[in-house]
Amino acid sequence: MYRISQLAAKAGLSRSTLLYYEKLGLISSKRQANGYRTYSDHDLQQLKLLQQLQAGGLTLRECRACLESRIDRALLLERLQTLEQEIAAKQQSRDLLASILGMASMRQWHQALESQAPGAHLDWLLKQGFSEKQALRLKWLSKDMNQHEQYMADFERIFEGLDCLGPGSAEDTLQALHALPVVPRTLLEIGCGRGSTTVLLAERTQGLITALDNDEYSLSCLRETVTARALQDRVTLVCASMTELPFAGRQFDAIWAEGSAYIMGFAEALKNWRPFIRAQGFLVVSDLVWLADKPHQEAAVFWQHNYPDMATVSSRLAAVGKLGYRVLHSYPLSQQAWQNYLAPLREKVAGLCAQDFSTKALADINNELDIHQRYLGEYGYQLFVLQKEG
Repeated sequence: MYRISQLAAKAGLSRSTLLYYEKLGLISSKRQANGYRTYSDHDLQQLKLLQQLQAGGLTLRECRACLESRIDRALLLERLQTLEQEIAAKQQSRDLLASILGMASMRQWHQALESQAPGAHLDWLLKQGFSEKQALRLKWLSKDMNQHEQYMADFERIFEGLDCLGPGSAEDTLQALHALPVVPRTLLEIGCGRGSTTVLLAERTQGLITALDNDEYSLSCLRETVTARALQDRVTLVCASMTELPFAGRQFDAIWAEGSAYIMGFAEALKNWRPFIRAQGFLVVSDLVWLADKPHQEAAVFWQHNYPDMATVSSRLAAVGKLGYRVLHSYPLSQQAWQNYLAPLREKVAGLCAQDFSTKALADINNELDIHQRYLGEYGYQLFVLQKEG
């Protein structure tokens, strides 16, 4: 027999807890002549069993039901499922903390945050000390800030010497230019890269071209081309952010943005750039879109990770009117536009050795090339020629 203090010590519980359990009928005492409560070994065993049931996540009420009758299997299965969900959530929390501390990759976390809150994602990266150029690249390329510097070095090594950083062709660009009812006298190209479109627009118009990019190296390449073609009087190069354009309102007859709006998000780009276009001015913009109603799952999963905002052409067209534009023309980029980008890249990648890369940059490029090889046509770039309303 045990006095209450002895039972409390044996069970590792407080005296008040034992009195509460006795009130619930989980244990029972016998009163001695001197008024002291005493408990049997059966009560101690009941307490041990009760503690084990509680460790399984059962409430006291549920524990009592199990002690008084047969085990409720459905109840225990429900508790097991709840515990598994809690364990998964804690594992996810553990993985995130390990990633932030540099002990694991942050790719999945970046992808999830980019899908759910792209604006907050960018702000957070900037607060971590990344420049905007680094943050934008991290969002869309490496997606792992712990490996970002080396990843970007590997990425730039892959694209070194290539003129096309994305799909495009002179024919597609000129088709958009000819769709404009008037030739713009002042034109801003956003995300000009190394300037193939910049030079074409400068040579086919007599207007003033402002070419903007946040990559100094790309702009230096363009500067050499502009000088070689004697276009420096009409082409101004600006290294700045597409998210915070350093220009006066309504400064340009047209804004041109091939293959760059996705960095901000299509709708966000159209909304943010609109104030810089003169009344009844124009926006020429391309976006990666779904062309098939039911794309293959592998393609869908790939682009869900790499461009969560990707939508159909009809969805993009429906959004245009709500953002203060009307559609003058819309068409998919040609196969030649893709070939101009993919053929040199495939040739370059074929000559590289995976063992020479310490990050996933080359593997990621190869994976993208494989997706293009098998599924291009289920998606593609759509070029939109828009006019500002109001």
